[in-house]
Amino acid sequence: MNICWKRIRPALAALACVGLAGCNWALLDSKGDVGLAQRDLILICIGLMLIVVIPAIVLTFVFAWRYRAGNTAARYMPDWAHSTKVEVVVWGVPLIIIAVLAAIVWKSTHDLDPYKPLDIPGEPLHVEVIATDWKWVFVYPDLGIATVNQLNFPAKRQLAFDITSNSTMNTFFIPQLGGQIYAMAGMRTQLHLVANEPGEFRGMSGNYSGHGFSNMKFTATAMTDAQFDAWVAEVRSAPEQLSFDAFKQLAAPSRKAPVRHFASVEPLLFKKVIDQFIGVGENTAASSGHHAETQASQE
Repeated sequence: MNICWKRIRPALAALACVGLAGCNWALLDSKGDVGLAQRDLILICIGLMLIVVIPAIVLTFVFAWRYRAGNTAARYMPDWAHSTKVEVVVWGVPLIIIAVLAAIVWKSTHDLDPYKPLDIPGEPLHVEVIATDWKWVFVYPDLGIATVNQLNFPAKRQLAFDITSNSTMNTFFIPQLGGQIYAMAGMRTQLHLVANEPGEFRGMSGNYSGHGFSNMKFTATAMTDAQFDAWVAEVRSAPEQLSFDAFKQLAAPSRKAPVRHFASVEPLLFKKVIDQFIGVGENTAASSGHHAETQASQE
């Protein structure tokens, strides 16, 4: 058996490498406190589940080899039906693992609540995120600027995101910083993140939203404070202003939208984007009811 295992092991290792060759390890290469905590949670859960999975896989091969037709030394028990020891292991170990996982998930769910501010000193940077077809609009309300498909911020400073959508549902996701959360029309969701070091991180939508979905990406760049201040000054020198009417034109469906800067933003733009969907259902229902009453009276 040792000879067979020595021959099989390299083949299994090579097969595993081929299967993982196309994987992106962004989730395991986290660069922020939230991402690191989520990475550790994933690894802990996988490790606990492997306590059952690995023995089951190993014993499958062991039993197949030990009780093969050619092994006359194996004990043959056709009437065997019950073993208390086996039942304790088969049911006890999974129940213990489930209980441990439940405790871990309960605690991490509260600790990693996306609406919960991070325990980081200093004033957070507020960013309003608007998903459109098919681009991302980032509004910095405290700075009075906005960008398209470019999210820049200081490293080691908490980011407080308010997120919505101007059309279909999307998810706002920066894999290396952690967490993804839905962007929905007429609603505001929240997310708190931080980058522990300067760098560029891939941003994306994790929810299919139409033909331009595959190009609905952005670059999130963590900078030093000096670099961020210089970038803000650069954006403020841009020739464009983002009014609500300009936003409606900007939000029209397009693919591979380039990075754009807006030197000023209409006050409460984010709220106006949300408010345009509030009451739509009620108004439509009222209009339909009024039309039905009018038609009935005419008849």
